[in-house]
Amino acid sequence: MNEKNSGQPEGKMTIYEYEEKYVKRQNVKHASAVLRLIATVIGVFLFTCLFLVALKVYDINLYAGIAVSVVCVVVYILLFVVPLVKIIKSDYFQTNVNSQTAREAQKHNRQVRKNIAAKMVEVNATVDGVGWYDDKTVQEMAACLVTGDEEGIKRCLTELYTHSVKSSARSIIVKNAVKSGMYSAVSQSSAADAAMVAVLNLQMVKDIVFLYGFRPSDAKLVKIFAKVVHNSLVAYGLGSAKIGQGVAHTIGDAAKGIPLLGSAISVLVDSSVQGLANGTLTAVIGFQTIKYLNYEYKLQNILDGVEITETEEEFNEACDEVKQELKASSGKKKIKQAS
Repeated sequence: MNEKNSGQPEGKMTIYEYEEKYVKRQNVKHASAVLRLIATVIGVFLFTCLFLVALKVYDINLYAGIAVSVVCVVVYILLFVVPLVKIIKSDYFQTNVNSQTAREAQKHNRQVRKNIAAKMVEVNATVDGVGWYDDKTVQEMAACLVTGDEEGIKRCLTELYTHSVKSSARSIIVKNAVKSGMYSAVSQSSAADAAMVAVLNLQMVKDIVFLYGFRPSDAKLVKIFAKVVHNSLVAYGLGSAKIGQGVAHTIGDAAKGIPLLGSAISVLVDSSVQGLANGTLTAVIGFQTIKYLNYEYKLQNILDGVEITETEEEFNEACDEVKQELKASSGKKKIKQAS
């Protein structure tokens, strides 16, 4: 694997050059707080949609309403709470670092790579017919894990992310986008449409995160979850109003990141485009997720090869030298005062 394919820079980059080129000033605590807030918004919105669905059935028949309410509670737990927890609890790479935190981030990222490799090897060995990862590359990566070959692990992961994982991720996106479109096309309820879109979007993100073995950073997850909220609101709005040319062109603009798809949707003007619109918005979230994952994997690869000029030992030595100089100066001053 050459340096270009592995994501490594051709020359040795210093941590200061890495900071200048890749690091964005972010408040980590603020990003985490916003992430929790948006997750709460999704939860409240989904709960409201499910409640409206159950209430509608309850008005028709008491016992059917109770049964649907129970189903809605199960759906809420299994298809919202569980995927959300799995996404947030997943490993992630630390790439937004500075000279003080870079060394610890490198250590953290090496462990994350080992964890990812171990999970992929386990999934490939225990799940029959999963077909997500190239068998030959996974076998080579398993050998690298046994021998502790970190460069080999990194090389195998890069190979998987470039080929088999990329292909599998596209399959997951297409499958969930089709589901979102089909369910929306047959549903007669705005609340049901919005709930299904939210659930399918989160399920898709969870599956992609599991496939890659790590999740995007908090700042990137905020953007993804914000898109989930946006898609759910659009689905609710599309279900309660006739879709005209303006909406069709809006959906087309949102899908510009998908080759050929954006221009195709932009020319559609049809009141039955609701299913296609929801499916397209779901696909946009999927491609946005893999874009963030690929970018952060590339950054951690670059960071792994960054030269950190000052070590902790060198810093401590400099501090000790300063301390000794101050003591010596203080001692000379006292002698002069005494004389």
